[in-house]
Amino acid sequence: MPSVISTKGDYADAQRSSGVVKFTNCLLTKGNELVKEDLWVSSVSGKILNGQEILYEHRTAPEEIVDLGGRILSPGLLDTQLNGAYGFDFSVIPDEGTAAYGKGVLRVNRRLIATGVTSYLPTLTSQPPEVYQKALPFLGASGSARDPSYGSESLGAHCEGPFLSPTKNGIHNASVLRSPVDGISDLSNCYGASNLHPSTIKLVTLAPELQGALPSIQALTSQGIIVSIGHSEATYEEAKVGIKSGASMITHLFNAMRPLHHRNPGIFGLLGTPSSSIQKPHFGIIADGIHLHPTSIKIAWNAHPEGIILVTDAMRLAGMPDGTYDWTNGSRIIKNGALLTLEENGKIAGSSIQLVDCVSNFLNWTGASVPEALKAVTETPARMLGMQDIKGTLKEGADADLVVLELQGGVEGEEKKLVVDEVWKFGIKVFDKSSAQV
Repeated sequence: MPSVISTKGDYADAQRSSGVVKFTNCLLTKGNELVKEDLWVSSVSGKILNGQEILYEHRTAPEEIVDLGGRILSPGLLDTQLNGAYGFDFSVIPDEGTAAYGKGVLRVNRRLIATGVTSYLPTLTSQPPEVYQKALPFLGASGSARDPSYGSESLGAHCEGPFLSPTKNGIHNASVLRSPVDGISDLSNCYGASNLHPSTIKLVTLAPELQGALPSIQALTSQGIIVSIGHSEATYEEAKVGIKSGASMITHLFNAMRPLHHRNPGIFGLLGTPSSSIQKPHFGIIADGIHLHPTSIKIAWNAHPEGIILVTDAMRLAGMPDGTYDWTNGSRIIKNGALLTLEENGKIAGSSIQLVDCVSNFLNWTGASVPEALKAVTETPARMLGMQDIKGTLKEGADADLVVLELQGGVEGEEKKLVVDEVWKFGIKVFDKSSAQV
């Protein structure tokens, strides 16, 4: 894994200067097109600027001009489902205690940034209440310091469980699964009352057919927490009621849910529901070539192109060598490239793919354009999170979280591949492939 550039000195220097940076000779993602246009940012405010206003009204010349040589300049990538990486699991409190846990989160942030993921939702799988209550205070929104040296920024935690169907548990420990019979009080007792706000918990995945799930969805969304349907036996009708109650997302579509049937399309049917009936939900897709057939991904995208969000579902073995590793509930996981399976039964055990590689797969499998593919890891997840003016966009006033991408291949039937060359966080360069150590 390439190392990340130290930004401590850069950040201090930026605070003593105008900090205006102009990117030129680059292709910007705008709508469904790549547009040759300059982009101006501030390394002091960490925001995207109006270049015309800076140049002609304020008569401020850029302090730095960055020639990208025709490469793509995209908003930073956003992963809404990351269970861990580089040997660290967000769902495990180390024997050394919570201080060691906090340090582990920071290590993930500083290494993850080099993959182009500038913001993400650290994801907790189904655990006993004490794990949530110890872990969640370290996983809330972390960008308030606006210090790029911290690496990738948490936008709040994703609690994937434990309010899931025991028959669709995947590799979640079935013994800790429960129903929110008493609604929000059960969620409060599980996660901790002090954590039930969107600056700590941004998103909760639950099964809408469980007893007490519908009032729980209503209570969570009234507090600004987004609810996603997942790990569920819900019929189409049950899923539709979940959406009407306030759920707006589907967790890893097709995986750990009742399959599509021609007489009852199940959760997938929400993608075909007329928009006059309910708001079509966003949906996560794991494009690693293991969880789903490429054609299933293309069908889902064609059904609801504005809703697709590519996620890694990566766990702590992402970035680690191949081998056999102990897992949280006494099981063991075999890592073979991107493929992770439980040793005892061969079940898929999450993913170890990088998000940019999901984008490359999506490009090749669907025929989507580069901007359409990047939208699924920038604009669309930001909109799902209600952060469309802050993250996942190149609009004036948004955070200057950027990734410079080289598009390789695509000639004479050759597969396309997007490669992360540089990463900028809050207007400061934090990773450069050309100067990083491997």
